[in-house]
Amino acid sequence: MSPALLPEDHKLVFPLLLLFHVPFTCLSQSSSTSNISDGTSTTSSSNSTSHKAIPGCRPGLDPLYRYLCDRRAMWGIILETLASSGFLFSMVLLFGLLLWSLWICVSLRHQRSNIGGTLACTSMFLLATGGIFAITFSFIIQLSPQTCPTRLFLFGVFFSLAFSCLLARCLALLGFAAARGWGEPAMTLGLFTVQVIISTEWLILVLVRDKKPCEYSQDEFVMLQIYVLCLLALSLILSVHFLCRSCFMYSYSYAGATHQQSRQQAVLLFLTLLLSAGIWAAWIAMLSRGNSKLGRRPQWDDPVLAMALVANGWALLMGHGLSQVAFLCRGEAKSKEIPLSFAGWTSPSADIPGLNSPKAGTENGSFENEPENRRGRRADPTLRSPYESGFSMTEIDPNKDYTIPRPQTTNYREPYDEYYGQF
Repeated sequence: MSPALLPEDHKLVFPLLLLFHVPFTCLSQSSSTSNISDGTSTTSSSNSTSHKAIPGCRPGLDPLYRYLCDRRAMWGIILETLASSGFLFSMVLLFGLLLWSLWICVSLRHQRSNIGGTLACTSMFLLATGGIFAITFSFIIQLSPQTCPTRLFLFGVFFSLAFSCLLARCLALLGFAAARGWGEPAMTLGLFTVQVIISTEWLILVLVRDKKPCEYSQDEFVMLQIYVLCLLALSLILSVHFLCRSCFMYSYSYAGATHQQSRQQAVLLFLTLLLSAGIWAAWIAMLSRGNSKLGRRPQWDDPVLAMALVANGWALLMGHGLSQVAFLCRGEAKSKEIPLSFAGWTSPSADIPGLNSPKAGTENGSFENEPENRRGRRADPTLRSPYESGFSMTEIDPNKDYTIPRPQTTNYREPYDEYYGQF
């Protein structure tokens, strides 16, 4: 099949398949090699050593942490590297944004700035992306009583914070009054608190009330993310609306660089949320149905979630985090430019040298100071209109102020006798 015959809907599927193909290949190779080594080994040495030597790891390492350094399971090392670099990049952006905001506050302490709400929301978004990269390690490490609560609580909490920031940003760009200024971070915290309550309630009911060990099935894990899916779907719908309004509808309030920046924000928001929706659809399908049909149900569950975290973290960071920081810095730099002052240019009595001189009225007819020169006839014959020689506009009679002003000619009584009241 030629590339021209492929449908356009498959353009987003190919990067996702490539993203999941490499770690899955490493995972299948590592599982096959481990099965072969386990089949060839005998039980004679089982009592002599409690932990087998893992290639790439130090001797005596707990098997729970084997995928952090196992060279046979390369998916753990790859995801660990990507998650570490993403976390460091998020923290660098966050601290850089905070230092830049302090510098702005010091330099503009005598001026009023309205970027505080957007700055706080962007900081929370970068904190959420850093947390998404951080909890990837809880899925690389095997399931234990310590990692289980971390997975169940922080997975939905960090994603709800990120998608709440995107939802509030879409509402602010669409012009909703509740999301302007400091209302944007307040709305973000309000939406984020709902998922915190849901996750906390589930942990209290399972661990404290029922006193059960922290265990969960694949369907239970997906059910805990229903509210996050609602946030993602609503944000995607609003981003489509904002994209259509920015790209296909022109408003005179948007002009030049402002309209161009609005269009760029709309495109980046839409692509970020669309890619996030594709990643979420992929990992939910694999976790609930795909792994069981492929016969990889226990082995591929944690790698699927770890890959989803890394992929979505980088999509959020590059699609919205980095671009939002750039928009903030660029917009504040432009606002610091001194605007042009046109004071006095629209008034003839302004204190402009040479404007009130006698020659100013003759050189520029729009700044005449003589009131009689504004009644249709100019004092200087050279500046008269050719139509002023034939007739002149007279003042309207107060008794006939309802009439239409017309030029008076020599025979003004004819043919307007009936019009002027002679019936």
